[in-house]
Amino acid sequence: MIAIREAWKAGLLGREHWLRNIVSGVIVGVVALPLAMAFAIASGVKPEQGIYTAIIAGLLVSLFGGSRLQIAGPTGAFIVILAGVTAKYGVDGLQIATMMAGAILLLLGITKLGALIKFIPDPVIAGFTAGIGVIIWVGQWKDFLGLPKISGDHFHERLWHLIQALPGLHVPTTLLALLSLLLVILAPKVPGVRRVPGPLIAMVVVTALHSCFQFDGVATIGSAFGGIPQGLPSIGLPEITLPQIIELIGPAFAIAMLGAIESLLSAVVADGMAGTKHDSNQELIGQGIANLVTPLFGGFAATGAIARTATNIRNGGNSPIAGFAHAVTLILLILFLAPLASDIPLCALAAILFVVAYNMSELKHFKRMVKRAPKADVAILLITFSLTVFSDLAIAVNIGVILAMLQFMRRMAASVGVQLMVEKELEAELRMNGHVHLPPGVLVYTIEGPLFFGAAETFERVLAQTHTDPGTLIIRLKRVPFMDITGLQTLLEVIEQLRKRSIVVKLCEANEKVLGKLDKAGVLQALGSQHYHADFSGALGSYAEIDKPQG
Repeated sequence: MIAIREAWKAGLLGREHWLRNIVSGVIVGVVALPLAMAFAIASGVKPEQGIYTAIIAGLLVSLFGGSRLQIAGPTGAFIVILAGVTAKYGVDGLQIATMMAGAILLLLGITKLGALIKFIPDPVIAGFTAGIGVIIWVGQWKDFLGLPKISGDHFHERLWHLIQALPGLHVPTTLLALLSLLLVILAPKVPGVRRVPGPLIAMVVVTALHSCFQFDGVATIGSAFGGIPQGLPSIGLPEITLPQIIELIGPAFAIAMLGAIESLLSAVVADGMAGTKHDSNQELIGQGIANLVTPLFGGFAATGAIARTATNIRNGGNSPIAGFAHAVTLILLILFLAPLASDIPLCALAAILFVVAYNMSELKHFKRMVKRAPKADVAILLITFSLTVFSDLAIAVNIGVILAMLQFMRRMAASVGVQLMVEKELEAELRMNGHVHLPPGVLVYTIEGPLFFGAAETFERVLAQTHTDPGTLIIRLKRVPFMDITGLQTLLEVIEQLRKRSIVVKLCEANEKVLGKLDKAGVLQALGSQHYHADFSGALGSYAEIDKPQG
């Protein structure tokens, strides 16, 4: 309950703040209504399940989350995963996967791994969100154009079948959809109604038109789902079996990771807009609790909703009271206005999702990244995008992150330098230690950068290329921030190889952490304690009588 505690400490729970938060919550609740139904239908479940999700998740995240401004509920980002889970495992499978994802999120928050999500690179996030946008957009063609049901297991198959079906579009449905799309886009720009959510205006206007004229062949919530029940759901637990749990581990993990990314991105956006600071681990705990409980009330996966959170802030919300008001608004709407939902055309919800898909794709950001980012990052962006669209979101994110990690390690390895230091570079240090020249038979190498597995081969190769066998080789570790086990083993192997060539190896200037690892890995024992020195002058100490300046 960190968000509530922080709001209380900031004095935001006083009565003088109630009205602004209640007004903001009501507005967000009205915005959430058409979106919740649209996301539910696109995910393969009934529209009321989207409303239940927004109510329960909205309450629990406002109560237990780490951001006092966060508004939670179903989001467009989940559609691709959830629709696939519903198609393969049914609604029960979807709810079990959601609960498993909730447990994973809860575990991530309890073990304080929330900060790790920020290490997912931007090209990966931009790639899969743009891919999700494309899938949602194409997935809504059927309802937007009034096309017959389309089959196909893969995106390219469904797209081809949709293109083939285009000549059979239903004209009244398409015209209502186009009107809805125009209202969603243009209504916020019209003076006098700009504060009324565009999706709500589109849904009300198009529903009123259809109610008056009853256009033949236009699919509605009533014709497709039998309407929306008037009332709240009863608590029920889906039947859970061990084989189901094992089979749903993959989808549950994908839901959890996407939910974590989406909720923390939303919290960051909220911080930027309102000047607050969220607790990422507590936010994951709140999201975990919400996803564990929501399926018990007929809901499905939920996360922090960026658009609804931003709407909350823009309308004056500054405490969890707005989140509670948002949930109460949805409860009142489903209790008193549910019968009116039967006439809502599915094409109106499809038009709303068209706009959601466009906003999610962040087309300008995607194009800018393609033009300006380094080639390797552009490749990761396009690979993640392509795999999201044509393969699978979980595969896309995993491969995108792996490629980004490999690219980072390649850059890190390339930044590690193993250089032979010439006398001119050492002139000042030699003079300080009473030398005119570097003692004969002594070579000095310096390592710059982390000596980890990616750079170990470079280190070994450079030292192996020493053209003449010196009597002593000094390796300076001053600029080595850390070593991993591969780097330590490589250093040990190099010491043994040089020793076989009768070359004395001296190490010097390691920082405290690196020195501890050298000791623990047995490098200092193999080297001999007399051959490690805290500073460079100590490594030169045995040559104190050689090459002294003559008086």
